[in-house]
Amino acid sequence: MAQKSIDKIRTDYPDPAVHDTLPKLLCLHAKEHPDEIAIREKDLGIWKPMTWRDYRDRVKDFAYGLKALGVEKGEVVGIIGDNRPDWAAAEIAIHAIGGMSLGIYRDALDQEVAYLINYGQMRVIFAEDEEQVDKLLALEDQIPSVEKIVYSDPRGMRKYDDPRLLDAADLAQDAEALKHDKPSLFDEMVQATSGDDISILCTTSGTTSNPKLAMFESGKFIRHVHHYLAADPKDETDEYVSVLPAPWIMEQIYVFGMALVSRMKVNFPEEQETAMHDLREIGPTFLLLAPRVWEHIAADVRSRIMDASPLKRWAFEVGSKMGIEAVEQGTHSKLADMLLFDSLRDRLGFSNLRSAATGGAAMGPETFKFFQAMGVPLRQLYGQTETMGAYTIHKADEIDVDTVGTAFEAAEIKIENPDANGLGEIVTRHPNMFSGYYKNEEATEADLRDGWMHTGDAGYFNDRKHLIVIDRVKDIATTSGGDRFSPQYIENKLKFSPYVAEAVILGDKRPYLAGMICIRYSVVSKWAEKNRLTFTTYTDLSAKPEIYELLREEVKKVNATLRPQERIQKFLLLYKELDADDGELTRTRKVRRGVVADKYADIIGAVYDGKETVDIDTTITFQDGTSQRIKTVLKVVDLGETTSHAGVTQDAAD
Repeated sequence: MAQKSIDKIRTDYPDPAVHDTLPKLLCLHAKEHPDEIAIREKDLGIWKPMTWRDYRDRVKDFAYGLKALGVEKGEVVGIIGDNRPDWAAAEIAIHAIGGMSLGIYRDALDQEVAYLINYGQMRVIFAEDEEQVDKLLALEDQIPSVEKIVYSDPRGMRKYDDPRLLDAADLAQDAEALKHDKPSLFDEMVQATSGDDISILCTTSGTTSNPKLAMFESGKFIRHVHHYLAADPKDETDEYVSVLPAPWIMEQIYVFGMALVSRMKVNFPEEQETAMHDLREIGPTFLLLAPRVWEHIAADVRSRIMDASPLKRWAFEVGSKMGIEAVEQGTHSKLADMLLFDSLRDRLGFSNLRSAATGGAAMGPETFKFFQAMGVPLRQLYGQTETMGAYTIHKADEIDVDTVGTAFEAAEIKIENPDANGLGEIVTRHPNMFSGYYKNEEATEADLRDGWMHTGDAGYFNDRKHLIVIDRVKDIATTSGGDRFSPQYIENKLKFSPYVAEAVILGDKRPYLAGMICIRYSVVSKWAEKNRLTFTTYTDLSAKPEIYELLREEVKKVNATLRPQERIQKFLLLYKELDADDGELTRTRKVRRGVVADKYADIIGAVYDGKETVDIDTTITFQDGTSQRIKTVLKVVDLGETTSHAGVTQDAAD
């Protein structure tokens, strides 16, 4: 598969010393490449292009509109909704008038939205459609600072008469008088923007319900994008499909930073549910997906194979094995391509990929190998929100599934308080990191010490100077027998199974490891139907003896790849999926271990008390306010593979 060099440093991007804000970059491209496509959006089944001139004009309308509303320099303006051209235009318009943009996750709960609005004292917020408007109106007097809610999609909005509501089209129209009186105001505002301005606020994905807000200067944001592009160049021939949440720092980097520096085209899918279909239509050259999305794609492929003919199932098993073995030997199997992967890449829309990345959380090595075997040029990124998303990446010729690569130019990494094996906390610094937490100097001083960001992650360098990230420092666990282990490492191995959606490994200060597993309902339900197993709900399906037996075999496969002291001795299938709305996961799908430990304390206690079953009688409350009573019995499966005591681990069969 043809692949351009992705480690050659380009020198023909706009000078970051001159074009040091997003509005300046946008106006530059609108002047020099006015008719070139910048953005596409799929609407009602049709891809609608927006040129750099169109893009600039929409930003200009919003900027004049915000000035007409009286928004001042330094104000925080919120944006909530799906990834859309109007989201992008709103964010750059906010920067153009000297404001700070704060993206809010579209699926954030009411109390999360209220907290962020009040923390930022927002007077204006852009809300995409009726769904998001409903969320804001339901908050009533909980968000007293909000004066205007600007919506872009008018469908369903006629029934409202709240004076705060303002159609985006009317916002632009209302600005006509100001535009007529001061036709040069927009250009003057853009030229007045400075790289020293705080322009972007990003929520951190920590383990508390109220996130911190990392502050980013325009100039630092753009300079760090140049470091990204030095490691992974893009240009006007590149196509990117934006499927990850726009508030996430990595999506900010690609949709705004990379696109506005390199002129990479950004494509917005019609709906989240159609994202993969829309992606196939575009055939992107570059793709950034979170590990959970890559895992879901791999699981979906295996799910579809269940319905395939015996010949296709054979081709999949043989081709996958052949391809992965080649990756493990540092080569690529052309025979596996011919047998399986050429057609699979085409079906997934991956045939044109010249570069692909994953970041935001750890990815299991098995998943990584699967896509490498497929010929997807996948590379691991590593970083934090505060460090501008990432500061390490694999070089194109140094892919290592166990590492996150090496540091970007100008980034420094060291391991603090390493043990005898070199394992310690990862701390880093580079000249373009965040400027601190908004209105939270105490937290800034705690995490940013003498210019070094203390990540809270445990890791070490291998012999090739690649960084290996193990887990959160606070999550590295030790059994009562003294055996150390990383829950995340084992969880990622489990999630390579198409039947496992989420897993939580237990065992800290316990005599052995156990697991709480959430089945991947879409795949397991298909397996159940194929095997003529009747069920009604997720809870009903997960409690079936046949499903327990299916998952027993999957856990045993993972155990076979682990050291004896890391093997799972007991597991159960949870009666519900872990959910960000329940506080069990962050918005970037990381497990909040403290919440899980508290919420399921009775279940965990029963596992370690030696009980064979756990009776459940609870009520689940959904986001729309409805509730459902759950009564079921969880079976505790004892695999009996290992025993551990006093630091000694041995096979039970011995």
